[in-house]
Amino acid sequence: MINKVNLIIDGKPCTAEKGQTILLAAQQNGIEIPTLCYLKDRSPYGACGVCVVEAENVPKLLRACSATVSEGMVIHTDSEKVRKVRGIALELLMSDHDGDCLGPCTRNCPAHTDCQKYVKQIAEGDFTGAVATIRERVPLPASIGRVCPHPCETACRRQKVEEPISIAFLKAFAADEVYKSGENTVPEKEKDSGKTVGIIGGGPAGLTAAYYLALAGHRVTVYDKMPAMGGMLRYGIPEYRLPKAVLDREIEEIEKLGVTLVNRFSVGKDASVADLRAKHDALLIANGAWKSSSLRCKGEDLDGVFGGIDFLRTVALGEKPTIGKKTAIVGGGNTAMDACRTAVRLGAEEVSIIYRRTKAEMPAEEIEIKEAEEEGVVFRFLTNPAEVLGENGKVTGVKLQVMQLGEPDARGRRAPIPIEGEFVTLELDSLIVAVGQKNDPMGFEDMPVTQWGTLLADENTCMTSLDGIFAAGDATNKGASIAIEAIAEAGRAAKAIDAYLCGYEWTYKEPVVSERKESSLDFSDREKQPRAVMPHRSAEERKHDFKEVNLGFTPETAMAEAARCLECGCHDYGHCKLAVYADHYNIDCKKICGEYHPCFTEQRLVVIERNQNKCILCNNCVRVCADTGKELLGLVGRGFTTVIRPECRDENLIAQCKDCLLCVKACPTGALRLLEK
Repeated sequence: MINKVNLIIDGKPCTAEKGQTILLAAQQNGIEIPTLCYLKDRSPYGACGVCVVEAENVPKLLRACSATVSEGMVIHTDSEKVRKVRGIALELLMSDHDGDCLGPCTRNCPAHTDCQKYVKQIAEGDFTGAVATIRERVPLPASIGRVCPHPCETACRRQKVEEPISIAFLKAFAADEVYKSGENTVPEKEKDSGKTVGIIGGGPAGLTAAYYLALAGHRVTVYDKMPAMGGMLRYGIPEYRLPKAVLDREIEEIEKLGVTLVNRFSVGKDASVADLRAKHDALLIANGAWKSSSLRCKGEDLDGVFGGIDFLRTVALGEKPTIGKKTAIVGGGNTAMDACRTAVRLGAEEVSIIYRRTKAEMPAEEIEIKEAEEEGVVFRFLTNPAEVLGENGKVTGVKLQVMQLGEPDARGRRAPIPIEGEFVTLELDSLIVAVGQKNDPMGFEDMPVTQWGTLLADENTCMTSLDGIFAAGDATNKGASIAIEAIAEAGRAAKAIDAYLCGYEWTYKEPVVSERKESSLDFSDREKQPRAVMPHRSAEERKHDFKEVNLGFTPETAMAEAARCLECGCHDYGHCKLAVYADHYNIDCKKICGEYHPCFTEQRLVVIERNQNKCILCNNCVRVCADTGKELLGLVGRGFTTVIRPECRDENLIAQCKDCLLCVKACPTGALRLLEK
């Protein structure tokens, strides 16, 4: 034992060989110390500074990759001091790392769907793989692809060339193609946990949670008050945008996982929240926001005044509300667009939109506004209801206050200001109010609520203050939003519930990722390729029925559209050690600002693309290449301007790279990318 030393690492008695590094001693004893520049069986380099550890009675931190063990050493690999210094080291590395861990499309998607991956899979014709990727975050791809206002596209960098990728429509296309092919994209379930979960609400949030909890092996029952599942996807979005046959087949796939669906179930009538909690090991409330917000003006209680959500729900149930020949919709969002276009299809001869701002401020999707205009809807901007007029308890018109735009409000939108004394009157047979929606408290009176009347739940764990009861979707915290927001929150809730049932805590944390400086981007060399136009039915044809407006992409069109993707996100994000450590130590990637190294991307190594933007000068690639005897790579420059470049001009030697690839495997950041082999 003369060549052995005894030491303690993180409270664990360890034995190591004399002269061995602390890093290797820790690894051999099952203790991981982070490092970015360590290469097995090679001499220490000590460039990254991430492997520092604290040794008792030693005043400064030691680099574990080079410091050697000694008898009686007491090492701490994760002390507060160590974590602080590692964090600084990582922040310094990130300050010179001009790369996107995730594409802006993925970052801007509330569910963080891997848009770049599934778009690339579509470009390559792998539609089944694309849907499998989407279902990692969104279990209703065909439905959401049709109705999502696609914040992913808002962030798409292709618009710096000409127009963003049609990401949402590609999602729907892939799902439709896979359905037609009969391929299965639902993963295998985990073994039965024996635990049960009750979910109140069968909308996008409830169905999403049911899907992921069922995959985790739990027995799930969804309770919903309506005749069929789907929530606002079924009862708040018209058939011409989302055919219910599409929604039905996606719900059927969730049901096939063993999820029990119970319809026409009213909480407070058929059972209380407490009853359901007692019946199940955990309970999720995802009952949505089913009440239309008030107009808050005189006359809104007259016969012929409809809430926007109520109006759409009535039509979805197969009924025909009496709206007469002249109707107007108050509001500028997508619900208002759905209501006005539905009114056109019900036969109204004059349909108006009343909106207190201008067209530029409308929150509705541009395509929805455009198609409503094509269908004959009249937009009355800078007007706001002051009073709903009526006779004998029935609507006869609306008195509109004329508005003007003032200074921007807290969200940057210009505030509408009444012009004193200026009014116009609009004759009407009905008025539809689509100015917002809120949750219905009936049956949930004992639940903790926010000051806005929404259910109060922890924003990271979705847990309410009541043990085992979680909440997600439109009914919680900030209230109603778009479906993908509800899906994202339900995905987090499913993970928290699974952790709760398995006996451990889980909390959501936004991943720490590197983002490129927008000012550093230049796409002037990219060929302009127009965005694929979604073929659709003409306004004159479509406005007389509820058949789907969009006709869908062909495979050829979809693949060509997907091929326009700039692939902004890092190809190696899933394996990048720098990204893993940055997230683990919760660093601020933008804390330290300064000049970047000279950045370039080159392919002199033929099968390997080198991106200096992502290089952290760990020198791993140079060292492993030198060990092969080729020495194709070297450090060029002095001081801050130092970069790594291929220096060998022997093309025959460079051609051997495709049979080696050791540098690609040694790179910890994704600065090297294999092009082909």
